[in-house]
Amino acid sequence: MSTTSIRLDQALVEKTSIMAKAFSRTTPKQIEHWAKIGEMMEDNPDLPYEFVKQAIIAQAEKEAGKLEEYTFG
Repeated sequence: MSTTSIRLDQALVEKTSIMAKAFSRTTPKQIEHWAKIGEMMEDNPDLPYEFVKQAIIAQAEKEAGKLEEYTFG
């Protein structure tokens, strides 16, 4: 993974730092998280935030091998 330095508003960095601590993330990971959500919301403007949040959780569960196959009937 490559990195790039960017300039961000100090108020945004401070808010991000607080949220990152609350969710046990680093500040850069919190920014990545918000960017991921923002991208999903812009790509799918008709979806509610809660649906997008649950989709992110489901993807993480899948990657962790915590999902079971559902059988219809």
